[in-house]
Amino acid sequence: MIDDRYHIEVDEKNTVYEFVSIGSKGNVHKIVKYSETNLKNLYNLGFGDKDQDTSEVNDLVVTNNGDSQKVLSTVAATVYHFTDKYPDASIIAAGSTKARTRLYQMGISNNLEAIEKDFAVYGLKAKRWESFNKKASYEAFLVKRKKT
Repeated sequence: MIDDRYHIEVDEKNTVYEFVSIGSKGNVHKIVKYSETNLKNLYNLGFGDKDQDTSEVNDLVVTNNGDSQKVLSTVAATVYHFTDKYPDASIIAAGSTKARTRLYQMGISNNLEAIEKDFAVYGLKAKRWESFNKKASYEAFLVKRKKT
C-alpha cells in the first residue's frame, strides 16, 4: 500500500508531515498534522492542502491532481512513522465531508489485509466504535498500532 509514495518532510516533534503532490494540476503542497485531543494518547489526523498564507491544513479544497492513490499511500506512510515515534498513540480520522470519509473508507477497505498486519482498525457507527467491517458505513476511523 505504501510502496508508491511521495517524499515526506517531518517536523522536529514528528507531528507535522509535508509533501508535494505532482499531477495534472501541477505541484500541490500537502500537509498531514497529528493533533493531541483531550484524551491521553488520542490524536486527530488532519490532512489537506497546505494553506500558503497560514501553513495550516485546508481540508476543504478539492485538488483532483490525478494522484489520489499515491497521496493516500503517502498519508498512510505518515501513520507508520508517527506510530513508530508515538507507539501508544491511537489515531482518529474522518473526512471533512461525507464524500471524503467514503474515500478514506474505500482506501482502508482496499488495503485492510495489509493494514491489519500492523494496526487494529475501528469504525465509528451510531456513536459506537466497532471493529472495521468492509460492508459497514462509518463516520470516522480509529487505528492503533499493534504491539510487536
